Amino acid sequence: MIDKYPPFDDRWFYALVAVGVCLNATGLFPPIMEPDSALYACIAKQMALSGDFVNLYAVGDDWLDKPHFPFWVGAMSFRIFGVNTFAYKFPALLFFLASVLYTYKFVRLTYSTLTAQVAALVLLTAFHGVLSNSDVRAEPYLMPLIIGPAYHFYRVFLGAKNQALHLVIGSFLTGCALMTKGVFVLVPIGGGLVLHWLLTGHWRELLKPRWYIAVVLSFAFTLPEIYCLYQQFDRHPEKVIFGTKGVSGIRFFFWDSQFGRFFNTGPIKGEGDKFFFVHTLLWAFLPWSLPLYIGVGKQVMGLVKRQNNSVASESIEYVSLGSGLVTFALFSLSGFQLPHYMNIVFPFFAVITAHFLVSLNITHLRKWTIGQTSIGLALTGIAIALLVLVQPAGLVSALVWVVVITLATLSIFQKNTLLSLSGRMVGAMLVLAGTLNLFLYPTFLRYQAGMATADYVNAHANLAKRPTILYEPGTGVGGGSFWTYEFYAQAPTPYARTDSAMRAQVQKTPQQVFITAEFADSLETRGFRVKRLAMFPYYHVSQLTYDFLNPDTRAKTLLPYVLAEVGIDADRAKE
Repeated sequence: MIDKYPPFDDRWFYALVAVGVCLNATGLFPPIMEPDSALYACIAKQMALSGDFVNLYAVGDDWLDKPHFPFWVGAMSFRIFGVNTFAYKFPALLFFLASVLYTYKFVRLTYSTLTAQVAALVLLTAFHGVLSNSDVRAEPYLMPLIIGPAYHFYRVFLGAKNQALHLVIGSFLTGCALMTKGVFVLVPIGGGLVLHWLLTGHWRELLKPRWYIAVVLSFAFTLPEIYCLYQQFDRHPEKVIFGTKGVSGIRFFFWDSQFGRFFNTGPIKGEGDKFFFVHTLLWAFLPWSLPLYIGVGKQVMGLVKRQNNSVASESIEYVSLGSGLVTFALFSLSGFQLPHYMNIVFPFFAVITAHFLVSLNITHLRKWTIGQTSIGLALTGIAIALLVLVQPAGLVSALVWVVVITLATLSIFQKNTLLSLSGRMVGAMLVLAGTLNLFLYPTFLRYQAGMATADYVNAHANLAKRPTILYEPGTGVGGGSFWTYEFYAQAPTPYARTDSAMRAQVQKTPQQVFITAEFADSLETRGFRVKRLAMFPYYHVSQLTYDFLNPDTRAKTLLPYVLAEVGIDADRAKE
């Protein structure tokens, strides 16, 4: 496909890619964020330290929620680099960068070099993709495990020389995706291909044995997950999972984890909103959300017009549109929704966005460059406003960071061209990512009481070697600030979920306990002696509010956690 514009000079493109890599790498610096990232880090830590790569444990109990693949990767990274923040986040960043490479290679199968360059830069700078390299969950792992199979299978369809090799690699990556998120990953991987075949008159592809071989191979590569689930759950029907016995891990993997959440009938439920991702993408895909929406609209309208005349043109690629829209529709109809779910199809959205921008004529491109620059300046303004409001340590350095990068970006990219548009967006996201990861998050995450307490304990030799009981009454996985304590603490961290469990652990000698101040007070009324050693403020940092951001009102949003020495109150025990 011939574009109206030549590709970026290699030096400019690689320079912008390098900046894009750096802005994502700023996510390596903040500590691990509560709750989900901290939980997943604890599970991988347990796996690495125990050497048990079969069973998943959280809060000291069997854990049945997510498949094993991200935890295997995290545990292996811990064994190489040690148990620390960098070791948890670094492999996720590498997977994310692999998705950028695969996106570039996928685009080059149909589109020009320029479109591939723009798509790579779009993916490197989409806001929630950048955020996910700081607050690491499963999505950075999933991105290359979805665009990767799409690339390899599309090459098979296009008649690549080594079709068997591409089929096997695509199936292997699909198997890894299944072991990361479950069977619904088949929708973004295969949905776009099927739609492309139907729209271009290649429906007979559905009858070819090679695709059924790919399905069989994909599930064959998933056998390690099936084995682990069988060993931990199906072989032990006596285990109590989700409050009941006889829970099948294999059934949960194939049905309850996916369809149960979709229909809201499984053990893990949510509240779905049919328009949730419509407005979520507006901020999650910044600064590219507007060209994405218009690009999708133009492709859909063009498709309708072409279908009214004849079969869609074979020179147009519908994999990106199909995978993106089918997954968008699926998640919109689901009963369980979170903003980061849509990250897995960001590569396809990047392709659509890039194709739209590259197709603009000179007049429209100039207008879009001015419009996108306005969005970039607005993001810069938001970064400055947040810095002024939050007053983080190093405020002057932060403001210098924002001003210098903004002025340098506008000075380097002065013309209203596609290169300038791309460069300005990279600069804007460098400002925003650096502001968040280097200045704001370090301030916010000080209020993860578990991490702060673990740092305090590790710094005091008389406390660091003692196990710390994490007292969290109730059932289920729980939450609060216990997981960051568990991850960052150097000594063992057994859990106590009931008074009887606590009493059994402190019966002979008082033990070190991490607990909310509220529960510490209640223990004293139930036959325990509580000696408070230190107190730390806590805030749920993934749910920011104005009152928390403002230093003048922050105190009223905080809850106290305490490090205490807990034993049996002999006088009350006699009563």
